[in-house]
Amino acid sequence: MAIFRVKIFSLFERFWHWLQMLLILVLLITGFGLHGFHNLMSFRTAVTLHTGAALTLLLLWAFSVFWLFTTRSWRHFIPTWQGMWGVLRFYAYGIFKGERHPYRKAYWRKHNPLQALAYLMLKIVLFPAIWITGLLYLFYFAWRNLPDAPLWLGAIAQVHTAAAFLILAFVFIHVYILTTGHSFRDHVMPMVTGFDKVDLSPEEEAYLRKDQPEDIR
Repeated sequence: MAIFRVKIFSLFERFWHWLQMLLILVLLITGFGLHGFHNLMSFRTAVTLHTGAALTLLLLWAFSVFWLFTTRSWRHFIPTWQGMWGVLRFYAYGIFKGERHPYRKAYWRKHNPLQALAYLMLKIVLFPAIWITGLLYLFYFAWRNLPDAPLWLGAIAQVHTAAAFLILAFVFIHVYILTTGHSFRDHVMPMVTGFDKVDLSPEEEAYLRKDQPEDIR
């Protein structure tokens, strides 16, 4: 195995990441405004921005799911127990002693086991929870005549808000981890340029140099 700079984040993946970050930021700010945490905008403006950002994010997620399955990139988000203990130990203990991160990115495994598990839970639990409850809230007029509809609406609002706070916690943890180990710039640049340091087997290096020479430096 040898380390090379390899393009592991495609243009669409980077566009998806940054646009998703922007939309989630808009949703959090407008959501907090709707709950009365600030007065940066009127209620009507907050509702309009929140709804527009949510629908745009839903469209982006639909494209991203299509991209994940057509490119088989979904495999990067399947967690494995191999190496999990080492990563958990690093974030619980080793990171405070300046130890080296135990995980080395591989061409077909660019997320460490803990990252893969966190991203998978985000995609199959938190994101569906927030968009299903959001759509139910948005289209309340279509089911408001059902029995106990107001009670269900209250429960849906609580689940929606809880999912939003969990996503906010994920954002804080995500940004915090970017400040550990290497510099913040070193962590962020791969999502700007697409290139990162990756351990390649001789077969992977030969494949990239022959079929995708523009993706290896």
